[in-house]
Amino acid sequence: MHILLVEDDRSVAASAIDGLTALGHSVDHVVSGTAALEAAKLMSSLDVILLDLGLPDMDGQEVCRRIRSTSETPIIVVSARDDEADRVIALELGADDYLVKPYGMRELSARIRAVVRRSQPTPAAAPASAVQEIGRLTIDRRSQRVHIDGEEIALTAKEFDVLAYLAEDPGAVRRRTEILEHVWEGHWYGATKTVDAHVAAIRKKLGDSGWIEAVRGVGFRLGFPE
Repeated sequence: MHILLVEDDRSVAASAIDGLTALGHSVDHVVSGTAALEAAKLMSSLDVILLDLGLPDMDGQEVCRRIRSTSETPIIVVSARDDEADRVIALELGADDYLVKPYGMRELSARIRAVVRRSQPTPAAAPASAVQEIGRLTIDRRSQRVHIDGEEIALTAKEFDVLAYLAEDPGAVRRRTEILEHVWEGHWYGATKTVDAHVAAIRKKLGDSGWIEAVRGVGFRLGFPE
C-alpha cells in the first residue's frame, strides 16, 4: 500500500517508516500540515493517510477537515491525545479511525488493512435490489451513492456504511454495539460515541435529523421524515 505519514517527530516517524516498510508498504513522509495538504492533492495513488494532530503549522484536525473536503482517501489519526472529545471531533471531521500513541506495529497494520478494505467496493455482484428507495431517500449500494429528492448527498465511506446498515431494516432499532460490529468489523477499540459522531454528520448532510432517530439508551433507527 502507498501510505502518507504526517508526523513532525522524526524519531517517531523513522520507527513507523521502518516498520511499515518491513511489512511491504511504500511510505512518503511529511512533517507539516501544509505539506500534507499538498501531498494529498498531488499523490493520486495514496491508499491511506496516517495523520498526527500536533503539527507545527496547523492543528491536525484542520488538516483532516481540508483533506476530507476534497478526497475520500482513508485517514487514520495517530496521536498522543487520548481524550474522547479529540476522538469524536476527528471522526466528525472525516477521519476513518483513531489510534493513540504509543501503538504496536501489528495493530497499526491491522487498522490500515481494515480502513482500506472498507473503502473499497465489494467485488461480488450487487443484487437487483441494490437500489433502495425510502420516501425521498435513495440508497444505491452498488455505486455507494445517496440521493435526497434526486440530489446527491456526499457521504464518506463510513457514513454511507452506517446509513446503509440502518436502511437494511427501516424503523428497526440498531444498538450502538451492533453498528460498531457491522460497520467497523470489530476493529474499533474506542468508545461507542464514534457512532454518535457519524450519525450527527449524516443527519447534517441529509438536512433533516428525522432521518435517523435516536432511541435513548439503546441506539438508532432509520426514520421517515415528511
